Amino acid sequence: MTPLLAPSLLSADFTKLEDQIKQCEQGGADWIHLDVMDGCFVPPITFGPIICQAVKKVTTLPIDVHLMIIEPERQIEPFVQAGADSVTVHVESCNHLHRVIQTIHSKKIKAGVALNPATPLAMIEPILSEVDLVLVMSVNPGWGGQQYLSVASEKIRTLAQWKKEKNLKLLIEVDGGIHQNNIQEIVGIGAEVIVVGNAVFHHGNIQENLNELRKQFNK
Repeated sequence: MTPLLAPSLLSADFTKLEDQIKQCEQGGADWIHLDVMDGCFVPPITFGPIICQAVKKVTTLPIDVHLMIIEPERQIEPFVQAGADSVTVHVESCNHLHRVIQTIHSKKIKAGVALNPATPLAMIEPILSEVDLVLVMSVNPGWGGQQYLSVASEKIRTLAQWKKEKNLKLLIEVDGGIHQNNIQEIVGIGAEVIVVGNAVFHHGNIQENLNELRKQFNK
């Protein structure tokens, strides 16, 4: 499959949010990624369903919600009502991961599981046949602009191998430290959904930045 680009609004200018989302659309973005943080699971607080609802009003792109929060099961319904097309939860924050995945699917949207850089893939292996995507964190969650951690690459390779061997239907998503100089390598080892923040929003033209990223993994 052709890899998907999912700009993360964590890095966007919120004084120009609608305009920047439109630029993402013009640049060929496939999804819009929302990093939801609660100040507990990770130190920062970002935004909640109100922002998701606002984004839904200005784009037809799928909204990919990444819950970096404790007790994510309490927030599934609010984000579904706000327009989320997929909700991803962290294995580290779920006491009953299988139940949470079932709850997300009961809302007729895609369900994903995420894991931090120090969390082994074995923690999510029992749930892989139940999820639509696995989000490999290639930085420690909390802030944009961090450097890609190479430990993520081995997880991506292993997931790609498991996907082939076990005929899994999930997508392999990667988030953190991805830019023009490393996106080709990351896609080459099996990443299928690329979350990009600073590389899209923090310099130059958003549309041109997305076009350049796509050129890199199409080489």
